[in-house]
Amino acid sequence: MIPAAFEYVRATSLDDALAKLAAARGEGKLIAGGHSIVPLMKLRLSQPKVLIDIARIPDLSGIREKDGRIEIGAGTVHHDVASSPLLRERCPVMCDAASDIGDPQVRNRGTLGGSLAHADPSADYPAVMLALDADVQMKGPSGGRTVKASAFFRDLFTVDLAPDEIITGVQFTPVRAAAYAKLRQRASHYAIVGAAAALDAAGGRIRAARVGLTGAGPCAIRLRTVEVALAGNTASTDAIAAAVQHAAADLRTVTSDMHAREDYRRAMVPVFTRRALEAALTRL
Repeated sequence: MIPAAFEYVRATSLDDALAKLAAARGEGKLIAGGHSIVPLMKLRLSQPKVLIDIARIPDLSGIREKDGRIEIGAGTVHHDVASSPLLRERCPVMCDAASDIGDPQVRNRGTLGGSLAHADPSADYPAVMLALDADVQMKGPSGGRTVKASAFFRDLFTVDLAPDEIITGVQFTPVRAAAYAKLRQRASHYAIVGAAAALDAAGGRIRAARVGLTGAGPCAIRLRTVEVALAGNTASTDAIAAAVQHAAADLRTVTSDMHAREDYRRAMVPVFTRRALEAALTRL
């Protein structure tokens, strides 16, 4: 439980962090809240030669609305997301997810960008990013680029982020009719199954729906079969009940571990998908 020796440096700006990352020549890792990297280092599953602290870079944190879009800096801690008046009013699903992450210590140190980069298969934010069709913004030596959340999460702890890039934030169009529901592991609060749902409805009918699922497989995915089943139907609990019967159709690999067997997770997917959709329906 003792990490290998490493050098600690603190970045003063995003460009400084990128320069320090490049200077480490593949032997450097970033740290902000530290809730992902430190346990890995203590188990020696990760042994960086240089640890680059980006927690105090001012430009990496903050929540704001610009041109009808919400922007959240990668360095924003979970507590600030959970307690944001802007998000509570414009996009409460973000508050739903952030307020149920870990415990107060985790929420006051852990960051949005760190969670997305680590991409734990049971993390909460990935499902919400999928439901909001968010853009993940990053910067590297060649400049900035943006990746859709649907393309960002690739596999177990695997995302579309190069070793020399840093996530700078996320951007999305706020959705009021969206909600998150999860079956949480009691000790860690990680999702055994978690579903985020966003609805676009008018005239009593669902024009479009997006549903993100976490906890059930190696990475967060969209439940597109459920989305298709909802589109064009009446905005009602009956339509939701019918659509979630197909919730398991998009699951190719389902996790089975000490917290829940595969068959139990499969059974819980439609249950928590329905809960998220019904909660989103009440916000219409």
